[in-house]
Amino acid sequence: MTARPAVRPSARSARLATLLLMGVTAVWGSTFFLIRDLVVHVPSADFLAVRFAIAAVVMFAVFRRQTLALSRADLLTGIGLGVLYGAAQLLQTTGLEHTDASVSGFVTGTYVVLTPVFGALIFRDRIAPSTWVAVGLATAGLAVLSLRGLAVGYGEALTLASAALYALHIIGLGRFSRAHTATGLATVQAFVIALMCSVAAVPDGLTLPSDGGQWASLLYMALVAGAVALWAQTWAQSHLPATRAAIVMTLEPVFAAFFAVLAGGEQLTARMIGGGALVLTAMYVVELLGRRTPETTAEQDPPAELLHHEV
Repeated sequence: MTARPAVRPSARSARLATLLLMGVTAVWGSTFFLIRDLVVHVPSADFLAVRFAIAAVVMFAVFRRQTLALSRADLLTGIGLGVLYGAAQLLQTTGLEHTDASVSGFVTGTYVVLTPVFGALIFRDRIAPSTWVAVGLATAGLAVLSLRGLAVGYGEALTLASAALYALHIIGLGRFSRAHTATGLATVQAFVIALMCSVAAVPDGLTLPSDGGQWASLLYMALVAGAVALWAQTWAQSHLPATRAAIVMTLEPVFAAFFAVLAGGEQLTARMIGGGALVLTAMYVVELLGRRTPETTAEQDPPAELLHHEV
């Protein structure tokens, strides 16, 4: 009987990173119906400010040593990534006030297309043909899941801008995040996001949750969907190419639909099944066929400027 060849450490890490990122999208998907109920009582900017402030304080308490050990270059990277993510959150939230949630979900999901495009333009990344096939399938799945007519207006423009920033954030993590700096980078990002959202919330005064149920939802989103998810995404992307990570993250609306049916009282529809099947097919294409033409990650091929600071 022939012995099975050992899986290379990088392959094992990539597999673990994919599973971890899938878990992150599941957590994000579970928050949709919670956020929908919470923002009825707490303005969006206030909710984001409190959510990420709690996440930042907890993360610094847990990862204080790793955060203080960051080099100046890593610190600036974390600040830049936090600015991108914070601005994307605020633009998406503002855009959602001027467009339907289903349209917002689809337009936000266009980061799956923008990520490889920006990667090719900014870093001259070579994208495998199988990855482009997966991008097309994931985009089609998003459209089936969420699109019920699209009128391009102010809200859609803001949401598209947020999708572009999310794509740049994904590219930045894929380019600069490494396993041993992930906790520190995630903590810095959380502080920057909290600061940006607080500035947006201050003019109208800060509104806090009014009862235990609202606080429980907010704490779940701060600690699990905020602190843990931000760290997990940062670590996972040190082991995954940016485009592959973007395709994995298109599972978020699939999980959102799953939790809406399971816990939110919504009905399972043919659109949910069809859209979910297309997204899962995209995952199959990028996970199996994409192995034939693997792309490098920041952990395998760190940028030269980072190597310089570590000498």
